[in-house]
Amino acid sequence: MSESYMKRLSTILLDAITDKDPLVQEQVCGALCTLGESQPEEALSACEEYLRLHEKLAHPCRTMILRAMETVVSSHIRELDKDMARAIILLASSEMTKVKELVCDWQQAASKVLVAVGERFIGSVMEEMLSKFQPGVLPHHFVVQTLASLSVSNVFGVVPFLPSVLSTMLPMLGAAKHDSTRAVFCCALQRFSESTVEYLANLDQAPDPTVRKDAFATDIFSAYDILFHHWLQSREAKLRLAVVEALGPMSHLLPREKLEEQLPKLLPGVLGLYRKHAETFAVSKSLGQILEAAASAGSRALDVQLDALLAALHAQICVPVESSSPLVMNSQKEVLRCFTVLACCSPDRLLAFLLPKLDTSNERTRVGTLHVVRHLINSAAAQMEVKKPFILSSMKLPLLDTNSKVKRAVVQVISAMAHHGYLEQPGGEAMVEYIVQQCALPAEAEPQRPAADSEALAADGVRAVSISTLYLVSTTVDRMGDVLWPYLLEFLVPVRFTGALTPLCRSLVHLAQKRQEAGAHAPLIQYSSNAALPSPYAITARLLAVSSRPYLGDGRGAASLRLLSVLHRDVHPRLGPRWASTVPLLLEHLDEYTEETLSQKDWEEKLLMFLRDTLAVVSDDTWTCQLSLEMCKQLPDYNGTPLEKNFLYKCIGTTLGAASSKEVVRKHLQELLETARHQEEREREGLACCFGICAVSHLDSTLAQLEDFVKSDAFRKSAGIFSIFKDRSENEVEKVRSTLLLCFGHVAAQAPREQLLARVESDVFRNMSQCFSTKVLGIKVETKDPALRLSLVQSVCLASQAVCSSTQGGAFHLSRKPELVAQMVEFIKAEPPDSLRTPIRKQAMLACTHLVALEPALEEQVQADLIHSCLLSVMAVLPAPEGEDGPQESLYLDTVQALKDLLMSLLQRDMTPQGLQLMVEHLRPWITSPRGHERARALGLSACLLQYFLEHLHVRALVPFHNLGLLVGLFSPRCADLWPASRQEAVSCVYSLLYVQLCYEGFSRDYRDAVAEQLLTLRDGLVHPDPAILFHTCHSLAQFICFNFCDVEARTGVPGELTVLWSLSGQAVQGGTRHHLPLTLYSREF
Repeated sequence: MSESYMKRLSTILLDAITDKDPLVQEQVCGALCTLGESQPEEALSACEEYLRLHEKLAHPCRTMILRAMETVVSSHIRELDKDMARAIILLASSEMTKVKELVCDWQQAASKVLVAVGERFIGSVMEEMLSKFQPGVLPHHFVVQTLASLSVSNVFGVVPFLPSVLSTMLPMLGAAKHDSTRAVFCCALQRFSESTVEYLANLDQAPDPTVRKDAFATDIFSAYDILFHHWLQSREAKLRLAVVEALGPMSHLLPREKLEEQLPKLLPGVLGLYRKHAETFAVSKSLGQILEAAASAGSRALDVQLDALLAALHAQICVPVESSSPLVMNSQKEVLRCFTVLACCSPDRLLAFLLPKLDTSNERTRVGTLHVVRHLINSAAAQMEVKKPFILSSMKLPLLDTNSKVKRAVVQVISAMAHHGYLEQPGGEAMVEYIVQQCALPAEAEPQRPAADSEALAADGVRAVSISTLYLVSTTVDRMGDVLWPYLLEFLVPVRFTGALTPLCRSLVHLAQKRQEAGAHAPLIQYSSNAALPSPYAITARLLAVSSRPYLGDGRGAASLRLLSVLHRDVHPRLGPRWASTVPLLLEHLDEYTEETLSQKDWEEKLLMFLRDTLAVVSDDTWTCQLSLEMCKQLPDYNGTPLEKNFLYKCIGTTLGAASSKEVVRKHLQELLETARHQEEREREGLACCFGICAVSHLDSTLAQLEDFVKSDAFRKSAGIFSIFKDRSENEVEKVRSTLLLCFGHVAAQAPREQLLARVESDVFRNMSQCFSTKVLGIKVETKDPALRLSLVQSVCLASQAVCSSTQGGAFHLSRKPELVAQMVEFIKAEPPDSLRTPIRKQAMLACTHLVALEPALEEQVQADLIHSCLLSVMAVLPAPEGEDGPQESLYLDTVQALKDLLMSLLQRDMTPQGLQLMVEHLRPWITSPRGHERARALGLSACLLQYFLEHLHVRALVPFHNLGLLVGLFSPRCADLWPASRQEAVSCVYSLLYVQLCYEGFSRDYRDAVAEQLLTLRDGLVHPDPAILFHTCHSLAQFICFNFCDVEARTGVPGELTVLWSLSGQAVQGGTRHHLPLTLYSREF
């Protein structure tokens, strides 16, 4: 790029800087900076020349150009030659001092250019500045400001000039009358002192190592005298803050004897500013510097001032922090820095002041004190080393505080203690337990989003901070390994620490793995020296039970399984190889799903399979019995978590199933029956599952134990009609009977099929009957308890299904079948026909579905009564309001499906046209009902039955389908029903009838007739909102039915039965809409 082109481009950009749009000005400034990146000398020269030649350019534009120059100079200071640097210095100096009034943006930009050039050309810059810093004349504000900035940016270059600068400045201090002038002098003295202290601290790198503190002491003290005794008394708050900011670094340059002399006045003077200023950062920072200077000088004055210092600093640290702004946080840090200095000087007096304040009940005092203690543990470790027992003992009362802010502060203190060896001292275990307690806080109690107030913020963070602290201490502090292992194992089993299981397991896994690396074959847990540790059986039972809800508590299922895998050698020596392959599969399964998508049933089955596999690998009856015993002992711990308790019952059943001792099995089963909380539905189900799983291996023992309990006094506790506690005890016993009924059902469902058939009548159904009904004074009394009724129907369903699924189920003769069916029908009739509140009728229908499949066949009247009762209990249920789709809707759909299954089971026993006609006749009253929802339901059932009949039809001889005319005559008028759903279901019925007829004519079931398939197209048009399309569809449907069944009269011997269909083409939807289809479709009752 040629120089002339570069100059023209720069000039164009500089001319554009005068644009009134601030955005354009910013863009021009950016363009100049970009140009300067490639050609810094040319860009700077153009800017310098432009400013020099355009004296009347407005100062905002000049500011923009100076900003661009500063950016280019800062980036390319090493590429500048001396002449260009000199020109820039002269320009910036002129720009900065052109007007005496303060134009901060403009003059500040020029000052920054000088500071940037001073990085390399400090001599030239200082020469120019000192030319404007002459004795006897108050310099320009920004000359002083620039000197102060230069001293910080180029310490080694400026400090050698400072003695002469200070000697020139001192007389000016007395002449400075305006607060702004005094403030800039304070700023300069602060920066000069800071750079001098830094220079003296790094003399080995300094260009002039002969510089000594004495060269500055006299001038600094003179300046100190003016600042402290005169300017600090100003009423202007900004000036007071500027003075105190300067006093801090200046104190490091005062002669030792002068500092000692001034401290009795200086310290109270600075402390007094806390009462005058709400913003205390400058005060605290300066105070810390003064204390450091005093401590470095070995001042005795600190001892005299210590009580006042501690009181003032403690009051500052206890002030509630209302904001998380950097200034507020930095102010707190400066106060803590002061405490560190005092701890190095007087640790005993400091702790004697601090630790008693932990006993106060005031939240602010306790939180502030804890913050100081934590800071001292970290920053004054050497001084606090011998004070560890004292500090630990002082934590007793804070550990009991329930305030969230205090809890968070305590956790932070304990974290600091862990890093410095406190928890290895007596009393350290209490600190570890406290952390675990906070990890166990309920997550749901914490706010979902950070709240505005600090109390809510603290509450939100206690658990999270505790979890983070436990994991970091476990994984990063090597010395904590012996403290936490195996101590953390003690928290696995107690219920109150359930919420902490995930962080506990993660920490224990890390600690165990580190120990395995250290000693590959040594046992991880030494029980001989740790009697309080949970046994391997307790650990296994606990971790397995909580894994049943794997996503709770931040994923405790995966964490528990990983810990179990790591402890395989301590659980049992044989488990290592097997768990190495099975546990990863379980973890992989959890990774593939979420809490919403995981099937709880499938997951529990995987865990039970894992347990069965474990028991098979161990193959030790003593170990198995001990595990079952421990599981039973832990049952009461899950009273508040019914789902986990339910799963633990299944684990007990699995473990007992693997035990070989029948006595142990029966003993445990008896204890379970006696101690179970039968009032809880989940517990009844869990205990029943336990018995069922156990029955797989111990059918005889399980049935015998159940029968013994049925005969026991505990079961007959309230048989007396005159019992004083009749109401209460009868309710309790009915719940026990519910449990027993479920147990018999699950035992039948799980028992080996070859053993079940021989015992299902005598040991299962007989005991079910005895449990359900009791005799009082020789009179049979049946319960009205819905839970007991539901338990009976569920158990009958399970048992009858088990019988049906056996290889000999089809031929099995169940003598109690009529009695059981009658009982189910009675339950169905007892349910309100117009509403659906319980699953009793659904379960009863399912039970009847399985019972119907068994021998003997039901009598005709019994079957008719069964069908009628079931239809009435479902068809008459009032539909839910439109838009509501809750649990009741789901229950209704399940009940309808149970009814379909029952009707299909009955149809299966008579797969003939007569059998089909019989089923449809039961549905006829509902198909012709005046209520639309009843017609729609009945037609839906009819379509389902016809489809089932078609799918299972086996025609052995080509014979006419005699019932076709009757059935078509019943369904075809409904093709023009008022309800769209009814119309579609009716077409489906006619469609199936066509294919049934084709089967009877010799066609295979998979044959598709082109004419019949047209019905499906017509069916879709029956719900079209356009009346014209609806009219056309009904007209076409009427023609289709008439033309395709026109010869039925001759072939079926039902003359005249279908003549009404001819009227469909002329009458269907005549003048109607989808809401008002005419009912002239009926010319006779079919």
